Order: sequence, then C-alpha cells, then structure tokens
Amino acid sequence: MRRHPSADRIEAAHVTVTPQISDQLKTWRRDFHTFAETGWTEFRTTSAIISVLRDLGWDTVYGPKLHAAGSRLGVPSAEVLAAERKRAVDQGADPGLVEAMGDGFTGVLGVLESGRPGPVVCFRFDIDSNDLVECSEASHRPFAEGFASINAGAMHGCGHDGHAAIGLGLATTLAERRDELTGTVKIIFQPAEEGVRGAHSIVAAGWFDDVDLFVATHLMADGERGAIVTGADGYLASTKFDVTFTGLGSHAGGDPEKGKNALLAAASAALNLHAIPRHSEGASRINVGTFQAGEGRNVVPRTATIRVETRGLNSEINDFMFARAQDIVAGAARMYDLDHELTVEGRADREDPSPELLPYIRDSFSGVQGVSTISDTSGIGGSEDATAMMKRVKECGGLATYVQIGMATSWGHHTERFDVDEDMLAVGVEAETKVALGAGEFLAGLGR
Repeated sequence: MRRHPSADRIEAAHVTVTPQISDQLKTWRRDFHTFAETGWTEFRTTSAIISVLRDLGWDTVYGPKLHAAGSRLGVPSAEVLAAERKRAVDQGADPGLVEAMGDGFTGVLGVLESGRPGPVVCFRFDIDSNDLVECSEASHRPFAEGFASINAGAMHGCGHDGHAAIGLGLATTLAERRDELTGTVKIIFQPAEEGVRGAHSIVAAGWFDDVDLFVATHLMADGERGAIVTGADGYLASTKFDVTFTGLGSHAGGDPEKGKNALLAAASAALNLHAIPRHSEGASRINVGTFQAGEGRNVVPRTATIRVETRGLNSEINDFMFARAQDIVAGAARMYDLDHELTVEGRADREDPSPELLPYIRDSFSGVQGVSTISDTSGIGGSEDATAMMKRVKECGGLATYVQIGMATSWGHHTERFDVDEDMLAVGVEAETKVALGAGEFLAGLGR
C-alpha cells in the first residue's frame, strides 16, 4: 500500500477477479444452495470447504478443536445430528471429515501463513441455511435452473451460500498471491449464524485473541445494487430462548381439577411477555415466535413450549428485556402450579465497527467493478453473532468491522423466494483481497 503524494488516502493493491474465478464462485454458490444445511448440521458444506482449502494449500482447523464445546448454543439433539451426518455422506461429504465433526462441530478455520512478519487478518463468512421450504415455481430462478435445495425444510434464504463462495474465492486469490502477503490470514467459515448461535464457541476457543484486523461480510437484498456499507452498525443485542412448561395431564371432563394446565401457563406467559414496557433509552423488542402444546381436546395439556426472542439497541436494554421475560415466565409457572425450564438457544451483543478502519475498507472497495456507492453506516435493526467476534478482537487491541454488499434483489431475506445476485460475489472477493494484501502497511501507518 502507498500514500498518494497529493492526498492523504490509501492506494489499494491492484486486484482483478478472473472470469475463471467468477465462474467458480457461481458453481460453489449453487452447490451450497442445492445442499442447504441448517445450523450445526453443515457437515457436507464444511467437508466441501475443507477440501477446497486443502487443495489451495491452506491449513485447516475443524471439529472439536475449532470450538469450546461448553459455549455452543442451540445444538440439535443427538438423533437429529446422527441423521444429518448420514444424509451429508449420502450427498457426497467425505466420511472421515464428517466423523471428525462429531456431534455438530461444524465450520472450519482456514489459515494461510505468508512466512513474513505482519499482522493477523481475519475474515468471517457464515455457511448455514434457514429453516425454510424453498419455492418450487418456475418464476423462482434456483428452481427453474435446477439448483433449488433438495433438503426438506432447509433453504439458503439469507445469502450464506454466497458468503461461503466469497470466502472460497478469497482463499483462492490469496493463495495465488501468497508472495505478496505479510503476516497471517485467517478465514472463518462459521456455522449456525441463524439464531445467533455459532460464533460464541469459536470466540471462546481463542481463535480471535491474536487478530489485528477483522472483517465480517453480508450480502444484502435491500437497497441499491452494488451499494457498499463499510461499517454496518445498529445490530441489536438479542437473546433467543425456549421455555418448556411441564404440568399434569388429566381427563378434561372427568377430573379436570387433577390436571395442571401447561397450555394456560404458556398462554399467560406469551401474552404478558408482549406486555413488557418498551425501554426509554432505545429500541427494544420481544417476540413469541412459536407455541406448541397439548395432545387432544379432552386432555388437560401436560406440556407446552414457547420459543421467544428479546432484542435491544444495546446489551443493557436487551438484558432488561430478558430479565423481565424470565420473571414473567417464572410467574406464569407459579400461577398454574407447574414446573418450567428455560434454555438460552442463542445470543448476540451490540458491537459497532472501529471507525479508524472504515477509510481503509472504503478505499479497498473504491474502483471495484460493480460498486455503485459506498457509505460508512447502515443503522440496520437485525441481530448478528459476528458482533461477538468483533468484540473480542477489539478487546484484544485489534480493529473490526462489518461490511454489507447490496444486491437489490426482488425478495427479502428469510423468504422462500430469496436469491443471490451472483455478480456481486466477485465484488467481495476483489475488495477483500485488497484488504488482506495491504493490511500490514495500513496498520503500520496507524502505529500498530
């Protein structure tokens, strides 16, 4: 990286994504889309990524070594994981790699050492799909062109198939230009982002403690095509939790007084959860998303389960919402004289990008074919567990940001018709290759 003599800005390294890599990005993306896998079951996806990274000369870390086991959230049952492992092997995953992933220790860390002194630069791409049934109409391009998901109830409805492809494209270009790198590059292919579950165990395992510069990336359906946000902010802190109420069944006509109605406890909790006052210091949210209870019209329901989320503009507001939610759930159980169990299935903190990093990210995207506009903030209101990675990097003295790449697609995220603008994949690869190649000089210029 060099300084322009006439302006205090950074001149990024010249990078061009070849037509061959562009074609390969689409191939990877469509393969991941066809074989969509939900959180902690990304066995085939992880296997495929490991194989590509190894062929490119990257070191790989996967399985239990990648995670602090006690920090994983929202892991499916052993029975579900066993079935998904078999399914993945049947669909072409390497059996040895799948076995090494055990009970859902999916995802992979790729590491490329330059052999020269320099910073540790890390990129994060999530790889899991949504719990969705994909559209099967001819107007939906993946279905019409034969790459719609073949896995029931699993669909890439948020662009993570595209993220995984960008990550592999970045691994390819950096391997080709390894002699231009300094320091170390890490690429995290993260499982279980949906439900903000998968980042925490990777953070707890220490993989971010030495990172000097961190970039997370997301393709965005909304907004202008080619619109880049260098420092997406406003991600809400969130807690995802399930509550199971356990009462006592009885005959609803013969001896209803002997029952303890779990459905009524859950109903009381659901209504009162939505009655929690909003917070005066910023945005707050709560939603009871699912409610399951009962066995028959003439049986007092013995069990009921609700799935809930809280959100807040910052972690303090979300903590307020979650604390009140726990009180209400416990009160509903006491009211109906039954037991309850609350389990946290996912969580995310609020963490904003490092402002001193944004001009460098802006420069890296400047001039990239397909980029239309560049801004530094987004004010988005969703939640993201990449914030856990950002927080740890910043705690350890590094810089971190979250980049968005606009696609302007017809259907929004988490819908059965969502699709990726595949031309935008190369935009991410080209710009983030520049980020990696110039990181050493950029950080040195900041005195780091």
